[in-house]
Amino acid sequence: MSTSTNEPRDLNRNGKIDVYEDPSAPIDDRIEDLLGQMSVAEKVGLMFHTMTFFNSPFPLPLDMDPAHFIVERHVNHSAFFGEGTAEQLANWQNGLQRLAESTRLGIPFTLSSDPRHGAGANPIGVAGGAAFSVWPDAIGLAAARDPELTYQFADIARQEYLAVGIRVSLHPQSDLTTEPRWGRISGTFGEDVDIVCALTDAYIRGFQGETIGPDSVSCMTKHFPGGGPQKDGEDPHFPYGREQSYPGDAFAIHLKPFEVAIRTGTGQMMPYYGMPVATEWEKVGFGFNKGIVTGLLREQLGFDGIVCTDWGLITDAQLMGKFLPARAWGVEHLEPIDRVYKAIDAGCDQLGGEICTGLLLALVEQGRVTEVRIDLSARRILREKFRQGLFDR
Repeated sequence: MSTSTNEPRDLNRNGKIDVYEDPSAPIDDRIEDLLGQMSVAEKVGLMFHTMTFFNSPFPLPLDMDPAHFIVERHVNHSAFFGEGTAEQLANWQNGLQRLAESTRLGIPFTLSSDPRHGAGANPIGVAGGAAFSVWPDAIGLAAARDPELTYQFADIARQEYLAVGIRVSLHPQSDLTTEPRWGRISGTFGEDVDIVCALTDAYIRGFQGETIGPDSVSCMTKHFPGGGPQKDGEDPHFPYGREQSYPGDAFAIHLKPFEVAIRTGTGQMMPYYGMPVATEWEKVGFGFNKGIVTGLLREQLGFDGIVCTDWGLITDAQLMGKFLPARAWGVEHLEPIDRVYKAIDAGCDQLGGEICTGLLLALVEQGRVTEVRIDLSARRILREKFRQGLFDR
């Protein structure tokens, strides 16, 4: 929260404060105490990272209404769109926290955002506003070739995010832009692998510090394992751009910035929409790709943070009157419930931009996804909330 309160929470039925509420208790003990009190529905709610609009000029769909997804669906992670003053954003975020505190266990809310400091004109991809200082976009920072400047930017951006309650940055975008026709180059650090690696490290340290703690904004580094080499320069937001190729057998080079991000301690990782072609990997989008998420990211590279899919892999959507098909590349033939299963089986902890909690609950009820598997992701997600001090402030 952007304002602190030291008021004690209610005592439990035994007249004691629950272990998860005790700041002096070890984090692992707090996590296990809270997990033991959570219903399956509450655990499942953790595994959805939805989106909403601040100061929306039009009625929000039910699944974007915080009063619905926080209270009814137990979802307590959301990206937001829109802009306002620092005071307006802080007050709005505190309202989200009050909604979260009104729920049975009072699990704090985590607000995330795409970049908000760039000078670019994209109102969604670079969502600036009156609350934030203006800096060059990532490609401009790359042009300076100065890791210390990038660290300074990230540290200032971190403080501004904290002031309004944003605790997850849906960036840096550490893709190597080896395909000059790709439309997302401005959000990257360019094509030079050494520069991209150095700036990725500086960026994450500026936002998170040396380790994630109460003053950190967690970085969701994207787009694993490298979204730059898009076939024909098309983008996999769209069906015609779903294929991702690695000409010259350059897969390992595109992976290097993400190896750096892991060593630096990035809290989260986002696989991209694209599905690899002409590689050893299954020809499905990276968010559904068990060889990529579990085999490469988890087992080979040792990443144990949160893996959140890119937005909108599971269900079709309507946004501002426009139809958006699910970016279920390679698994378009599957029903939404089976897409959920494949993403969870791949090793993802959260489904980005989705609110279909009932589908994951149905998978648990059917025995296709075990509660042990749900707990694995819930622990990772709760650990970050505890490390950031959200339960204590």
